[in-house]
Amino acid sequence: MTSQGLSGQASDTARRAANSKWLERTARIGFVVSGLLHLLIAWIALQIAWTNAKARADQSGALGMLADHSWGVVVLWLGVLGFVGLTLWQIADALLGRHGGDAKEVAGARIKAASKAVVYAALAYTTFAFAHGAGKSSSKQTKDFTHSLLSHSGGRVLVVVIGLVVIGVGVYHVYKGWTRGFHKDLVQHPGTTVEYLGVAGYIAKGIALVVVGGLFCLAGFQKQASEATGLDGALKTLREQPAGSWLLTVVALGLAAYGLYSFARARYAKL
Repeated sequence: MTSQGLSGQASDTARRAANSKWLERTARIGFVVSGLLHLLIAWIALQIAWTNAKARADQSGALGMLADHSWGVVVLWLGVLGFVGLTLWQIADALLGRHGGDAKEVAGARIKAASKAVVYAALAYTTFAFAHGAGKSSSKQTKDFTHSLLSHSGGRVLVVVIGLVVIGVGVYHVYKGWTRGFHKDLVQHPGTTVEYLGVAGYIAKGIALVVVGGLFCLAGFQKQASEATGLDGALKTLREQPAGSWLLTVVALGLAAYGLYSFARARYAKL
């Protein structure tokens, strides 16, 4: 079979998957579980701000809270299903390139979809590990990953580049929230309340990602893997600033808003 034939077959398969009701339902489950994780992270962040500075305010902390309860394990397995659905949806989107605009816009949209597919696949894997009772600290994994990069020639540059990319993603989230750009992801206007939740949520998540990226850059500049601590370290860094408890509280409330927006997105998302 020629390369064009293989490409056409892959596109046909992706198109059938993208139009599958099963895929749509599982993807929407993924948005719901993502929303729940953001609410749990927000709750942990509030504890760090005021009562328990040693709590883990990241995905592993939220997933660990679920794993500690019998009903939470059910949610974890639903999360695995939902994140796999979101992964397949983004893969189909990347293959089909179902976006208007010129060639550059289409290529950019495909790269964005492929990047999201990687993120959702990682979430599916991490959630699967916690459902099996083998979950690990996200912060430790980030440090180990950074240490591995720093041990190679040119690793410092790569770590800084990763940090700059994460900062860019964070700035994009802030921009998307401020300009209401998330409307393009929805089939209709979700209402004023949900819109405000989206604005607050995207901006707060963007701020957190900028700090995460900044810590990566610091790790690269100083060649210290311990500086790259992921979301947990980013939120604790905010806590260490002047009026840090209040600053972290504002970000935590924003992350909670993003979680609530994700529930609405499960209904209104353009799939």
